[in-house]
Amino acid sequence: MAKYGKRTTAARAAFAGKENVTVAEAVSLVKDNAKAKFDETIEISLVLGVDPRHADQMVRGTVSLPNGTGKTVRVAVFARGEKADEAKAAGADIVGAEDLMETVQGGTIDFDRCIATPDMMGVVGRLGKVLGPRNLMPNPRVGTVTMDVKQAVEDAKGGQVQFKAEKAGVVHAGIGKASFSAEQIEQNVLAFVDAVQKARPTGAKGTYMKKIALTSTMGPGVSLDIANATGN
Repeated sequence: MAKYGKRTTAARAAFAGKENVTVAEAVSLVKDNAKAKFDETIEISLVLGVDPRHADQMVRGTVSLPNGTGKTVRVAVFARGEKADEAKAAGADIVGAEDLMETVQGGTIDFDRCIATPDMMGVVGRLGKVLGPRNLMPNPRVGTVTMDVKQAVEDAKGGQVQFKAEKAGVVHAGIGKASFSAEQIEQNVLAFVDAVQKARPTGAKGTYMKKIALTSTMGPGVSLDIANATGN
């Protein structure tokens, strides 16, 4: 029995020996071999020289990709009164206060981004153990705790991506779809890498970006030439 299917075997052969390639070549490889029956997500991973367990080495931020992500983002907003109305008018999928907190506590999380007005953080704070591990906890540092809920909802719906270094210092995100043009994917790759570069924490010593890789949902990954990806 073959270890891999024909599509996977062909993709692995196309990627064989390809390491530290330019952004353009990486995008071409990944896009050309994303042949699943659905529109695969193009994903980027960066291995950083940081230890996120230390506060001064945490990497976190947002970036508005020039061509969006191609994904429909479901947004929940914790707000009351006029701010709740503002959130609904801006296109938020779910808006609530204590009622929304109870829904989330009950195990129903039908959203990809969570926004809250500052006065709601007493309520939202009770959901830390639920939202925290899913990277959904509103945070003022990434603009999801704000009085300008209209702008926050529009940013989330318009292709803004949040990123956060995980335990091993890895940052990863979906930055487009295989159906995007090569140019659109390249632009999103460069924008994402630039945002992570600018988010370098004060405690990061030595080499900051150790590896950058690009892949699709079902395909192999390929490493990028860091100097080419960062413009250095």
